[in-house]
Amino acid sequence: MLLETLVKQKKELTTLQEDTTLETALSVLEDSDFRCVPILDETGTFFRGNIYKMHIYRHKSRGGDMQLPVTTLLKNSTKFISINAAFFTVFFAIKDLPYIAVLDENSQFSGILTHTKLLSMLAEGWNVHTGSYVITVLTADDRGSLVKMTKAITKYTPINNCLTLGLNESSEYRRILFTLPANVDQKMLDKIVHNLNKKGFEVPEIEDLHAKF
Repeated sequence: MLLETLVKQKKELTTLQEDTTLETALSVLEDSDFRCVPILDETGTFFRGNIYKMHIYRHKSRGGDMQLPVTTLLKNSTKFISINAAFFTVFFAIKDLPYIAVLDENSQFSGILTHTKLLSMLAEGWNVHTGSYVITVLTADDRGSLVKMTKAITKYTPINNCLTLGLNESSEYRRILFTLPANVDQKMLDKIVHNLNKKGFEVPEIEDLHAKF
Protein backbone atom coordinates (compact mmCIF):
# COMPACT_ATOMS: atom_id res chain seq x y z
CA MET A 1 0.00 0.00 0.00
CA LEU A 2 1.38 3.37 -1.06
CA LEU A 3 -0.02 5.23 1.96
CA GLU A 4 1.75 2.83 4.32
CA THR A 5 5.13 3.79 2.83
CA LEU A 6 4.48 7.45 3.70
CA VAL A 7 3.53 6.85 7.34
CA LYS A 8 5.97 7.64 10.13
CA GLN A 9 5.70 4.60 12.36
CA LYS A 10 4.72 4.71 16.03
CA LYS A 11 8.14 3.48 17.18
CA GLU A 12 9.73 6.56 15.59
CA LEU A 13 7.41 9.02 17.32
CA THR A 14 7.16 10.83 20.62
CA THR A 15 3.76 9.91 22.07
CA LEU A 16 2.13 10.37 25.46
CA GLN A 17 -0.38 8.24 27.32
CA GLU A 18 -3.75 9.64 28.32
CA ASP A 19 -2.90 9.70 32.05
CA THR A 20 0.14 11.96 31.51
CA THR A 21 -0.13 15.28 33.35
CA LEU A 22 -0.18 18.60 31.53
CA GLU A 23 3.03 19.56 33.33
CA THR A 24 4.85 16.49 32.00
CA ALA A 25 3.40 16.97 28.53
CA LEU A 26 4.59 20.57 28.41
CA SER A 27 8.07 19.48 29.44
CA VAL A 28 8.13 16.87 26.67
CA LEU A 29 6.87 19.36 24.08
CA GLU A 30 9.42 22.00 25.11
CA ASP A 31 12.31 19.51 25.05
CA SER A 32 11.31 18.07 21.68
CA ASP A 33 10.25 21.44 20.20
CA PHE A 34 7.19 19.75 18.70
CA ARG A 35 4.03 21.74 18.15
CA CYS A 36 1.90 18.79 19.28
CA VAL A 37 2.16 15.05 19.91
CA PRO A 38 -0.30 12.13 19.71
CA ILE A 39 -2.03 10.94 22.87
CA LEU A 40 -2.60 7.19 23.19
CA ASP A 41 -4.54 5.14 25.73
CA GLU A 42 -2.77 3.72 28.81
CA THR A 43 -1.70 0.63 26.84
CA GLY A 44 -0.12 2.74 24.09
CA THR A 45 -2.38 1.02 21.55
CA PHE A 46 -5.30 3.28 20.66
CA PHE A 47 -5.30 6.90 19.49
CA ARG A 48 -7.11 9.37 21.76
CA GLY A 49 -6.21 12.70 20.14
CA ASN A 50 -3.46 15.34 20.10
CA ILE A 51 -2.10 17.67 22.75
CA TYR A 52 -0.88 21.07 21.56
CA LYS A 53 1.80 23.17 23.23
CA MET A 54 -0.16 26.39 22.69
CA HIS A 55 -3.22 25.04 24.53
CA ILE A 56 -1.14 24.02 27.54
CA TYR A 57 0.53 27.45 27.61
CA ARG A 58 -2.86 29.12 27.53
CA HIS A 59 -4.15 26.87 30.30
CA LYS A 60 -1.09 27.59 32.44
CA SER A 61 -1.25 31.35 31.85
CA ARG A 62 -4.80 31.34 33.18
CA GLY A 63 -3.74 29.62 36.39
CA GLY A 64 -4.97 26.20 35.34
CA ASP A 65 -4.05 23.04 37.25
CA MET A 66 -0.99 21.53 35.55
CA GLN A 67 -1.53 18.19 37.30
CA LEU A 68 -4.64 17.49 35.28
CA PRO A 69 -4.34 14.73 32.65
CA VAL A 70 -3.68 15.67 29.03
CA THR A 71 -7.18 14.52 28.15
CA THR A 72 -8.37 17.80 29.70
CA LEU A 73 -7.05 19.68 26.66
CA LEU A 74 -7.34 16.89 24.11
CA LYS A 75 -7.86 17.96 20.47
CA ASN A 76 -8.47 16.18 17.14
CA SER A 77 -9.89 13.05 18.76
CA THR A 78 -11.86 12.27 15.59
CA LYS A 79 -9.08 13.27 13.19
CA PHE A 80 -7.62 10.01 11.96
CA ILE A 81 -7.56 7.87 8.82
CA SER A 82 -7.31 4.19 8.07
CA ILE A 83 -4.13 2.79 6.55
CA ASN A 84 -6.40 1.72 3.66
CA ALA A 85 -7.90 5.20 3.15
CA ALA A 86 -8.18 6.57 -0.38
CA PHE A 87 -6.01 9.60 -1.15
CA PHE A 88 -9.15 11.66 -1.76
CA THR A 89 -10.08 11.04 1.88
CA VAL A 90 -6.55 11.82 3.09
CA PHE A 91 -6.41 15.24 1.41
CA PHE A 92 -9.58 16.45 3.10
CA ALA A 93 -8.74 14.90 6.47
CA ILE A 94 -5.27 16.44 6.80
CA LYS A 95 -6.16 19.88 5.41
CA ASP A 96 -5.87 21.93 8.62
CA LEU A 97 -3.54 19.65 10.60
CA PRO A 98 0.27 19.36 10.89
CA TYR A 99 -0.23 15.60 10.70
CA ILE A 100 -3.02 13.07 10.88
CA ALA A 101 -3.08 9.87 12.90
CA VAL A 102 -3.12 6.63 10.93
CA LEU A 103 -4.86 3.51 12.25
CA ASP A 104 -4.15 -0.05 11.13
CA GLU A 105 -6.69 -2.69 10.11
CA ASN A 106 -7.49 -3.34 13.79
CA SER A 107 -8.11 0.38 14.52
CA GLN A 108 -4.87 0.54 16.50
CA PHE A 109 -2.53 3.52 16.26
CA SER A 110 0.05 2.83 13.55
CA GLY A 111 1.74 6.21 13.13
CA ILE A 112 1.19 9.59 11.50
CA LEU A 113 1.14 11.07 8.03
CA THR A 114 2.60 14.58 7.98
CA HIS A 115 1.70 17.47 5.70
CA THR A 116 5.34 17.66 4.64
CA LYS A 117 5.50 14.00 3.63
CA LEU A 118 2.30 14.23 1.63
CA LEU A 119 3.47 17.33 -0.25
CA SER A 120 6.85 15.69 -0.95
CA MET A 121 5.08 12.69 -2.43
CA LEU A 122 3.01 14.97 -4.67
CA ALA A 123 6.13 16.84 -5.79
CA GLU A 124 7.84 13.58 -6.68
CA GLY A 125 4.76 12.36 -8.56
CA TRP A 126 4.58 15.62 -10.48
CA ASN A 127 8.25 15.25 -11.47
CA VAL A 128 9.00 18.92 -10.85
CA HIS A 129 12.60 18.11 -9.95
CA THR A 130 13.26 16.26 -13.22
CA GLY A 131 11.00 18.19 -15.58
CA SER A 132 11.71 21.16 -17.81
CA TYR A 133 8.47 23.13 -18.03
CA VAL A 134 4.94 23.00 -16.69
CA ILE A 135 2.46 24.31 -19.23
CA THR A 136 -1.11 25.23 -18.35
CA VAL A 137 -3.66 24.56 -21.07
CA LEU A 138 -7.22 25.90 -20.98
CA THR A 139 -10.06 23.88 -22.39
CA ALA A 140 -13.83 23.84 -22.24
CA ASP A 141 -15.23 20.68 -20.73
CA ASP A 142 -15.67 19.11 -24.16
CA ARG A 143 -15.56 15.40 -24.79
CA GLY A 144 -12.26 14.37 -26.36
CA SER A 145 -10.42 17.62 -25.61
CA LEU A 146 -7.87 15.92 -23.32
CA VAL A 147 -7.04 13.41 -26.05
CA LYS A 148 -6.55 16.21 -28.58
CA MET A 149 -4.22 18.25 -26.41
CA THR A 150 -2.11 15.24 -25.36
CA LYS A 151 -1.71 14.32 -29.03
CA ALA A 152 -0.60 17.88 -29.77
CA ILE A 153 2.10 17.56 -27.12
CA THR A 154 3.21 13.96 -27.70
CA LYS A 155 3.85 14.77 -31.34
CA TYR A 156 7.10 16.25 -29.98
CA THR A 157 7.72 14.70 -26.56
CA PRO A 158 6.36 12.30 -23.96
CA ILE A 159 4.48 13.81 -21.00
CA ASN A 160 5.97 13.43 -17.53
CA ASN A 161 2.82 14.25 -15.62
CA CYS A 162 -0.68 15.65 -16.03
CA LEU A 163 -2.81 17.40 -13.42
CA THR A 164 -6.39 18.50 -13.98
CA LEU A 165 -7.89 21.41 -12.05
CA GLY A 166 -11.65 21.16 -12.25
CA LEU A 167 -14.31 23.58 -13.26
CA ASN A 168 -15.76 25.97 -10.72
CA GLU A 169 -18.73 28.32 -10.65
CA SER A 170 -16.72 31.31 -11.82
CA SER A 171 -15.07 29.63 -14.80
CA GLU A 172 -16.29 27.65 -17.76
CA TYR A 173 -12.84 26.31 -18.54
CA ARG A 174 -10.78 23.46 -17.17
CA ARG A 175 -7.07 23.98 -16.52
CA ILE A 176 -4.79 21.09 -17.47
CA LEU A 177 -1.18 21.25 -16.24
CA PHE A 178 1.41 19.20 -18.13
CA THR A 179 4.94 18.59 -16.85
CA LEU A 180 7.34 18.13 -19.77
CA PRO A 181 10.53 16.02 -19.63
CA ALA A 182 13.95 17.48 -18.88
CA ASN A 183 15.11 17.27 -22.51
CA VAL A 184 12.50 19.77 -23.75
CA ASP A 185 14.24 23.00 -24.71
CA GLN A 186 12.83 26.40 -25.64
CA LYS A 187 12.68 25.54 -29.34
CA MET A 188 10.66 22.38 -28.74
CA LEU A 189 8.47 24.19 -26.21
CA ASP A 190 7.61 26.82 -28.82
CA LYS A 191 6.57 24.09 -31.27
CA ILE A 192 4.36 22.45 -28.65
CA VAL A 193 2.64 25.71 -27.74
CA HIS A 194 2.17 26.56 -31.42
CA ASN A 195 0.62 23.16 -32.08
CA LEU A 196 -1.73 23.52 -29.11
CA ASN A 197 -2.81 26.96 -30.31
CA LYS A 198 -3.39 25.57 -33.78
CA LYS A 199 -5.68 22.93 -32.28
CA GLY A 200 -7.68 25.65 -30.55
CA PHE A 201 -6.17 25.45 -27.06
CA GLU A 202 -4.94 28.47 -25.10
CA VAL A 203 -1.69 28.24 -23.10
CA PRO A 204 -1.97 31.10 -20.57
CA GLU A 205 0.96 30.07 -18.36
CA ILE A 206 4.34 28.39 -18.74
CA GLU A 207 6.47 27.68 -15.68
CA ASP A 208 10.19 27.19 -16.22
CA LEU A 209 11.33 24.49 -13.78
CA HIS A 210 14.99 25.09 -14.67
CA ALA A 211 14.79 28.38 -12.83
CA LYS A 212 13.34 26.83 -9.67
CA PHE A 213 15.02 23.47 -9.01
